[in-house]
Amino acid sequence: MTALLLPGQPLPAEFKQLQPGHGCYTSKDGILRASAIGYPRTANGVVDVTTGRPDTSALPDIGAIVTGVVSQLTPLQATVTMTLVNNLPTPVSSADFVGVIRVSDVRATEKDKVKIGKSFRLGDTVKAAVLSLGDARSYFLSTADKHLGVIAATSEAGNPMVPVSWQEMEDEVTGAREKRKVAKPEL
Repeated sequence: MTALLLPGQPLPAEFKQLQPGHGCYTSKDGILRASAIGYPRTANGVVDVTTGRPDTSALPDIGAIVTGVVSQLTPLQATVTMTLVNNLPTPVSSADFVGVIRVSDVRATEKDKVKIGKSFRLGDTVKAAVLSLGDARSYFLSTADKHLGVIAATSEAGNPMVPVSWQEMEDEVTGAREKRKVAKPEL
């Protein structure tokens, strides 16, 4: 399966000899590039880049790894609006894909010491696993694995943050540290 293309990215070599159609163009250097987010499709010697996923479904299922943004916090849970499922974008209306990380599902150990406000903040980008399909409104998610948790965050000062440990991130500008349930970086 061909990977998702972003605007400006070159199309894979197998599309090199085709004419650009909707969602792509030939750049000044002669390279066929995407002008939209999507997947390349061919018909009659023309390649289009369209948003429809070829033969895939980005619907959350038990065990799927999802990426999303923390949209609501309570003392007992963090609500996450999911944008990716197994690295594929969710269907058009992401509002339909909401997950909940309960305080008991943040870490695998010392569950009684977990505080949602010290694990996540509004706007954090989180990677989590789907535990169950939950109820009619949301999926139940977990960040208990060491590779799951906050992958991108903004500090209280509004600057990007980098992980410094499994439970802290540091403001790149001010050096201030804030508590988070940090995902171990994948190398």
